[in-house]
Amino acid sequence: MLPFLLFFVIILWGMSWMNWLNWLNWRQVIWRSPMILLVCFIFVITLMGCASMPSVSSLESNPRTFSALWVEFLDEYHIPKDDFEETEVGGLSAISYDPRHDVYYAQTDDRSLKAPARFYRLKIDLDESGAIPQIDNVRIESATTLIRTEGKPFSKGRIDPEGIAFSPRNTVFISSEGNRTHKQKPLPFVKEFSLDGQELGELRIPDRFLYGSPTEGVQVNAGFEALAIAAPSLAPEDPFRLFVAPEYSLIQDAADNNITKPIRFLHYVINPIGDPVLIAEHLYPLEPTPNGALGNGLVELAALPQEGELLSLERTYGLWGFGVKLFQLSLGNATDTTKIESLAGNPASITPIKKTLLLDLKTLGIGLDNLEGMTLGRKFADGSQSLILISDDNFRDDQVNQVLLFRLSNSAANATSK
Repeated sequence: MLPFLLFFVIILWGMSWMNWLNWLNWRQVIWRSPMILLVCFIFVITLMGCASMPSVSSLESNPRTFSALWVEFLDEYHIPKDDFEETEVGGLSAISYDPRHDVYYAQTDDRSLKAPARFYRLKIDLDESGAIPQIDNVRIESATTLIRTEGKPFSKGRIDPEGIAFSPRNTVFISSEGNRTHKQKPLPFVKEFSLDGQELGELRIPDRFLYGSPTEGVQVNAGFEALAIAAPSLAPEDPFRLFVAPEYSLIQDAADNNITKPIRFLHYVINPIGDPVLIAEHLYPLEPTPNGALGNGLVELAALPQEGELLSLERTYGLWGFGVKLFQLSLGNATDTTKIESLAGNPASITPIKKTLLLDLKTLGIGLDNLEGMTLGRKFADGSQSLILISDDNFRDDQVNQVLLFRLSNSAANATSK
């Protein structure tokens, strides 16, 4: 209270000293008056001082704080648009690292239109001989067709694969957006496949994500796209966590008056015995669509070593190209939204997932393609963590299969909390 009283005393003194000031013309006078500038300066310093001293109660109410990571851009690489094993390489919408074999699995979002639905195994060679690590080469080692439990590949339009995550069971989990416009209306799913492509199992998806009616479920081309696994070890007998979320709000959650677009973020535990268990659902606050963009969405997740912390990738697109932002997430204190039927209207009782903006990729000064895939890669020789991003070229000649290399380190530099 004392700083604000002091501020008003200074204001009154200044006004009495400058009773000649023409307030109707203040926009021109204020910058010419040293007294007014002094008053404004003292006011700003006072507010900064108040903001820098949070109360003990406010600190105790948010015990799960985290240190924002620092992201360093290192290199860019384009995968050639060549055919591989009679398949067209493109549409690479997800990537996941297999530390056991030091390889990556990249999911193409081909809906079995150009070739049967498949994923690729990649080898990414890094050159660390210089001061800044570089991508020396990206090689495709194999293409694996996804085989349904019936023993056949997915037929045309029955799958829209968007996410892939390597698991400690030496398998991959793959998410599909579904297709509510298809005559057979294939549903969105998350299925487990062996590394040779055989379907092994499926997660139970809550009914609210399915399109039982025109007024509920995932929106067209905005189903499950972001997928990540958090595993404490590579031991196949240990349980691990799986996170998945649609690209955009469910129909019943969408509302024009939402400040941010609410996305339902699912949290499963995968046990060695028994079915996967959905243990929580949280609100992920998607950024508003910026002016000039035709759309935006949550396109990828990557789990960090710290429990309950992840990275997220949001992508926008429009007439002026693509925009991509990287965030750090903390699930601590986030409200479980499982029993909330609709997230429309910004329910005040909900605490969303905490987001921290780490990097706006537009600041890198390079052309951005349709970046949709992200994974923590192998560590560099100095022990620091690599981060790999990959783009979906939509099988278009005017787009590229872009791979970006970053380094992650523990620093709060240039991070903006949200």
